[in-house]
Amino acid sequence: VQLQASGGGLVQAGGSLRLSCAVSGIVFSIYDMAWFRQAPGKQTELVARITRAGTTNYLDSVKGRFTISRDNAKMTVYLQMNSLKPEDTAVYYCNTPLRTLHWGQGTLVTVSS
Repeated sequence: VQLQASGGGLVQAGGSLRLSCAVSGIVFSIYDMAWFRQAPGKQTELVARITRAGTTNYLDSVKGRFTISRDNAKMTVYLQMNSLKPEDTAVYYCNTPLRTLHWGQGTLVTVSS
């Protein structure tokens, strides 16, 4: 199983980024998926999740700003992040909501004030 996150970078507050996570080695379409983040010195937190049926939910602090989506044909999960804030700075990873897959390399998002 491989989870390859990409799309991070340096952005000013108020800006946008779109993260992608390409998944291989599983029957992607039957899995619920999620995005997590880990800020420096903090624990990993679940940011957004999407069920195999497409139902979504979000961490309160990102509601209305972030949108999770998936493309089962491409075996990819996305995170559209708008109105970014400095407190969104973190390494972002994808996994199942219960963290059942081996963690891949995350992608660093840095939001400057």
